[in-house]
Amino acid sequence: MRIDLHAHSNVSDGTQTPAALIAAAALARLDVVALTDHDSTDGWAEALAAARELGVGLIPGMEISCKTSQGVSVHLLCYLHDPGNVKLLEEITKAKDARLTRAERMVERLAEDYPLNWGDVSAHVAPGATIGRPHIADAMVAAGIVADRSEAFANILTSHSRYFVSHYAPDPVLAVELVRAAGGVPVFAHPMASARGRVAPPDVFHDMIDAGLLGLEVDHRDNPAEGRAWLRGLARDRGLLVTGSSDYHGAGKPNLLGENLTEPAALERIMEQASGTAAYLP
Repeated sequence: MRIDLHAHSNVSDGTQTPAALIAAAALARLDVVALTDHDSTDGWAEALAAARELGVGLIPGMEISCKTSQGVSVHLLCYLHDPGNVKLLEEITKAKDARLTRAERMVERLAEDYPLNWGDVSAHVAPGATIGRPHIADAMVAAGIVADRSEAFANILTSHSRYFVSHYAPDPVLAVELVRAAGGVPVFAHPMASARGRVAPPDVFHDMIDAGLLGLEVDHRDNPAEGRAWLRGLARDRGLLVTGSSDYHGAGKPNLLGENLTEPAALERIMEQASGTAAYLP
């Protein structure tokens, strides 16, 4: 089986609708794909309808943006949780609202130096979508300020830029606990992606594991070889599952569906541990 457990639609910062994402997964000869939009499950129903029509397995999920007490960004994938769980929903709604405020403030700063306004950015956001810096990048591309998202993030939108504004995000240990309480399975996304910024220190990994973290996304293009080796050792020592994923965003990133894959045994373990919602496997 060809299984890719990390993909985004335009419900967050991907460029395709959930249905188009499933169609792309079928063209990529994937047997199973996970829809993991940032802080949102709004694409699940559309993706499920397309999965049933096209015969592609679907793992409903989400990617939660977290932040440690030291200010290190951590992304947590969660699979098969109950989307109506009140405590988890409250937390991700708080984070989603903070993302919007942050984006507005960043655009205000950018407008001082570039021909950019909030209307330009909102034109690239699907109704109800979780807004993020990629939407600002898309507006900058449309305005001719940069060539693509990668150029925008390399300089102007980097966390070290004077235009950057931080936003609220839950502590990763709390996020793991909330996902587990919602019947979901938490997996640490691209944990060693040092090119994106600081990576979490070992004690954060162990605290997340103690709280119920089940797996590590090891095979991801942003994890360097030495980082993957360390992650595999940690997974072996702590009994964690290992996943591989594309982190596909449509035209928003060069990542291709199926460029990294997850073993069927890992997916089986995820499904065994989950109790929040059902997977669709044709």
